[in-house]
Amino acid sequence: MDIISVIIVNYNSGSLLLETVRRVLLSSVPVNAYISDNGSCDESIRLLEPLLSEHPNLHIIENHVNLGFSCANNVVLSTIDSDYYLILNPDCLIEVDTIERMIEAIKSDRKVGMAGCLIINADGSEQTGCRRSIPTPWKSLLRVLHLSKMFPNQPSFQDFDLSRSPLPDKPIYVEAISGAFMLITSSALKKVGHLDPDYFLHCEDLDWCMRFSQSGYRILFVPNVIVNHIKGSCSFNRPFFVEWHKHKGMIRFYTKFFISTYPLPILWLVIAGVWLRFGLVISFYSSKYLFRYLGLNHD
Repeated sequence: MDIISVIIVNYNSGSLLLETVRRVLLSSVPVNAYISDNGSCDESIRLLEPLLSEHPNLHIIENHVNLGFSCANNVVLSTIDSDYYLILNPDCLIEVDTIERMIEAIKSDRKVGMAGCLIINADGSEQTGCRRSIPTPWKSLLRVLHLSKMFPNQPSFQDFDLSRSPLPDKPIYVEAISGAFMLITSSALKKVGHLDPDYFLHCEDLDWCMRFSQSGYRILFVPNVIVNHIKGSCSFNRPFFVEWHKHKGMIRFYTKFFISTYPLPILWLVIAGVWLRFGLVISFYSSKYLFRYLGLNHD
């Protein structure tokens, strides 16, 4: 029987973590669930305590401090042995047969080392990022300059966001999937290695997808397996912190993979665009909090 390990990194996820873990433990195939907690100060871990006596396959790892997403996953990956590893966000709600169906899909193709599914928002729409192309510097410029909209029928001007294209009717290969739900084979993990610990939050999933592809593995997107992601449940109260690490991760991703393959002026332009975007986002949040402080409406 396959050994399947589900790894959930938690940081103040509240009652959503309990619902996510409950659903994992109800899976139609046996799983081991590992909660890697980054020093949460809310009730999320306490709510799990009644489940521990009922489910010996549930394990809580206390990191005591916020290690970030990559390192908290790596803490578990470095200490367990499994046939399959599922990286799952603490606010992703799966169905009873989700893991079983994903295991069947990944087993059906020996070229595949990683697989993801259709991730939806609360309103049922497809979540951006669950299937995408790698956001190369060129594709990022296309997005910023809206050139993909101006030349929608030109393949070289295609956006990296594939959620705008029709949903396929069968599993397909993609360049990248979302870190909210990543199923990994043991053989691929041994060859590719763990998540890059130099990413704290965001872009570590893109980095891993790049490294899986560079190691010769395919990434499978399975459209008929659906997971509901209550996006941002851990981030609502820390937008500045999240945005800083998101944009910092973008810079690391671009410089790590494209500094030797893209002309430096283009790379510099993209990096400048990332920091400009960061400034605009922070300005938006600052004005939002100012209006709230003054008791004014701010749409």
